[in-house]
Amino acid sequence: MDAATIAGLLADPARLKVVAALALGAGTIEEVAASSGLSLKDVALAARRLARAGLVRRDRHELELLADRFGAAARAAAQAAPAPEPLSDDPAEDAVLSAFVRAGRLVAIPAARGKRRVVLEHLVRVFDVGVRYPEREVNALLAVWHPDVAALRRYLVDEGLLSREAGLYWRSGGWVDV
Repeated sequence: MDAATIAGLLADPARLKVVAALALGAGTIEEVAASSGLSLKDVALAARRLARAGLVRRDRHELELLADRFGAAARAAAQAAPAPEPLSDDPAEDAVLSAFVRAGRLVAIPAARGKRRVVLEHLVRVFDVGVRYPEREVNALLAVWHPDVAALRRYLVDEGLLSREAGLYWRSGGWVDV
């Protein structure tokens, strides 16, 4: 069974409630009905559909959630997913960026200076060379990456990637694509 099939099965509110009740320890149709607030008929219909799909084992009034099917479907979906695009041509830099950047967001600011420098050089690319930015705009650009914009701003200035004067910032370091 694949993850899309499971998602489709659980898109029905009655089936979702049945699975939730079973996951929380209900073991009979009556127990599921009592804990989910569904009628016995609705539980029986949902359980029949879930049993046909292979998520529930049904023996008359006894029900058992086959929870291992969820993990197997998740593992299969992860294996079938395409490999993410590298964030850098350099394998060492890509390893650092892959550890700290997920879905275009910085999940954590690296504590180690070397790794932080790699991440900051990646982030500074959002600033155009030769453009002066007010602090409000710098904050808006950095907020897309991480909520702690003050720390990112400070690190970028400390590493010489951004310069600051009179409340204006501009890019002063890092690689520039020509």
